[in-house]
Order: sequence, then C-alpha cells, then structure tokens
Amino acid sequence: MSSFDNLDREILNRIQSDFPVTSRPFLAIAEGVGVTEDIVIERVAYLKQTGIIRRIGGNFVPGKIGFVSTLCAARVPEDRVDAFAQVVNQFPGVTHNYQRDGDLNIWFTFIAPSMADIEKNLKIISEQTGITGILNMPATHLFKIRAHFDL
Repeated sequence: MSSFDNLDREILNRIQSDFPVTSRPFLAIAEGVGVTEDIVIERVAYLKQTGIIRRIGGNFVPGKIGFVSTLCAARVPEDRVDAFAQVVNQFPGVTHNYQRDGDLNIWFTFIAPSMADIEKNLKIISEQTGITGILNMPATHLFKIRAHFDL
C-alpha cells in the first residue's frame, strides 16, 4: 500500500467520530465499507504508521469524571522547542501540544484530578526545562464542537 485512497477516506470517516464500541470494532467498520476485517486492520495500521492517524482513543469531558482541564502556553526559544515538547509529553495528563506562530509559541492541554496537580506539574516542567512563566488558562466553560472532517 503506497498511497492514501478512497478506502482509507471511508475508514477514516467512520472511525473519527463514531468508532464502534464492540468486541470487534474493525469487523464492524469492514462490514460498513464492504471489505474484510483484515483489510481494515491493515489499512488502519498503515495510516497510523504514516502519521495520518495520530491516535485512536476515547474523549471524555473532564468535569464529568471529576477532573479539571487547562490550556497552557509558553514562550520557548526556537532551539529549545523539541526538548521542551519532550518534557511536556512525558506527563500523562497532557493530551496534546503544538507549536504556533507568535510570542507564545508552544501550547498544550493538561487534564488532572485537581488544579493543584496541574500547578505542581507545571512547576516540574519549568524546573526541568528552565522555561518559566507558563500560562495556565483553566477551562471555565466548555464549548464542545464536533470536529469531524469529511474526507
């Protein structure tokens, strides 16, 4: 398999918002797109290997399971971006981080059982990276959109 094709698009359209919660989810996807379970598994593995799929997993509303969430931003010198991201990514509560243009160039989300846990971990990140002044912008109201990209 060497390119992204219509079958890949069909599979991605099915898994990005409505991943089947069954004992054999890839079989359910296969039945929906008209191929075998093995083909779907092979295609998903390829899409993950090539970086088209970053992860497959559940999304939860933190407050409904007793957690808090925050958006963080930091000013990181260009030559330290990769090292900073590696430290940030070591924390299990970090769901993702990304680089942006501008003074605040690294942004990441953090979920934890309490804001005290997040603040403690942000302090550890600062100590390990030397990057101080990480902005902590806790979620005060959830505006959830359904991000589904029709491929």
